[in-house]
Amino acid sequence: MRKTYQEMVGSALYLAMGSRPNIMYAVVCLSRFTTGPAKEHLEAPKYLYRYLNGTADYCIHYDSKSLKGLVGFSDSDWAGLDVDIIDQHSRNLRRRSITGNIFSLAGGPITWHSHTQKTIALSSTEAEYMALSDASRQAVWLKSLLLEIGFNTGPVTLAGDNQGSIFIAQNSVTERRSKHIDIRYHYVREKILDGEVELRFIPGTENPADILTKSLAREKFESTLKLTGLKTDAVKYR
Repeated sequence: MRKTYQEMVGSALYLAMGSRPNIMYAVVCLSRFTTGPAKEHLEAPKYLYRYLNGTADYCIHYDSKSLKGLVGFSDSDWAGLDVDIIDQHSRNLRRRSITGNIFSLAGGPITWHSHTQKTIALSSTEAEYMALSDASRQAVWLKSLLLEIGFNTGPVTLAGDNQGSIFIAQNSVTERRSKHIDIRYHYVREKILDGEVELRFIPGTENPADILTKSLAREKFESTLKLTGLKTDAVKYR
């Protein structure tokens, strides 16, 4: 049973990393049980496979005429692991927040990540700030990669939906909300001062990274999915 579960999750992970950001959060949740899945855990990847079968025509769409450069989106769900997917042996994981970020170029996603934060966040602002720091590292790497192949993107725009975390990142001051944050997460401040990253606020309803951090209701999921650049039958959009 364990081998079967690992094969099912591994196949879904390959797809999630390559072309389906909409299932990344689900796959990350499923991967937590690969070492010792129970019988009931086998139903979860089957449900995911049924969803994939019903959305087999989804494609990432890039527009060669788009004026949109490299843009990143960051989000976090504070202590947000879903209770219904956690067993008794993993309840301590509920204290960990989920980080998600997605970067798009020419109107379509090129990289996306979803993972549990290594440090326990004491507030939603702190969780969002740590997510911004993680996203800024990815932004610098992408900027460097594009520069190597002859494209100077200038400062990379990084968008988030938490004004408190953006304020902390843009103001190098120690206050109640930031004094307990691990020093390595202040990396984003350095990159803002260096002019490599620019932060901007967007409403949560316009943040595609939301799909990488939590389970969403169907209507919210579908509206967020449109923001990622994943569309059905991309050929007709050319």
